[in-house]
Amino acid sequence: MNVGKSIRMKRIFDQRTKKTVMIPMDHGITLGPAKGLENVREVMRCAIEGGANALIMHKGIVKDCYVNCARASGLIIHLSASTSLSVDPDYKILLTTPDEALSLGADAISVHVNVGSEKEHQMLLDAGMVSRRCEYLGLPMLAMMYPRGKNIHNQYDPDLIAHVCRVGAEMGADVVKTNYTGDPDTFKRVVRGCPVPVLVAGGLRTSTDTELLENISGAMEAGAAGVAVGRNVFMHEAPALMVRRICAVVHDGLSPEEAMDIRV
Repeated sequence: MNVGKSIRMKRIFDQRTKKTVMIPMDHGITLGPAKGLENVREVMRCAIEGGANALIMHKGIVKDCYVNCARASGLIIHLSASTSLSVDPDYKILLTTPDEALSLGADAISVHVNVGSEKEHQMLLDAGMVSRRCEYLGLPMLAMMYPRGKNIHNQYDPDLIAHVCRVGAEMGADVVKTNYTGDPDTFKRVVRGCPVPVLVAGGLRTSTDTELLENISGAMEAGAAGVAVGRNVFMHEAPALMVRRICAVVHDGLSPEEAMDIRV
């Protein structure tokens, strides 16, 4: 990894544990002002207060919200987008470039690739070109890799998850984010097959906080390098508390039950 990437990776990973807790808040393009994202500044404040290592957002939110934070977690600018109103919401296009992200103060960028979609080839091409430019700029690239498309019947299948993570690494990503397979044993296979750090996504809103923490604990046991949790934080009635509990599992090795005992 080049010097610039190494320096910036330290801004988005905890230097004590070498793990990370990222909070994506890039859902506004996909879903609009969804529950919890009506006031992005407040969610941002809560995530930072809770101890998030990095926030993921689109470029417009950087200019309107992130720049005014009193103190800040690491900044990851998401380059990819589609809306839920699209005829093909699985097709993610690039809204901006690594150069613009760097000019806005990004510590890293992220791209989204749905492997198995009808436009997989275009997303792979875009991600490959982004990777090349990031290498030149010394800007880490997070690849959000998911098995999605008309022939994908189970996007949590361990073999599919292992495949898409390897695709992300092969195309030049420095970190890969993907679905949790559901248990530590199968996720260990995913981690073993991917030569770059693997993060687990928080996914859809879970029925209980304990369920989310159990998934995170299982992923960490399997060797995950951290998590990227969006809906289960910004839709939570106490976002800062939820981030604090997630950090306790990821960075301090607390059990889900011990983390749930954290009240402030």
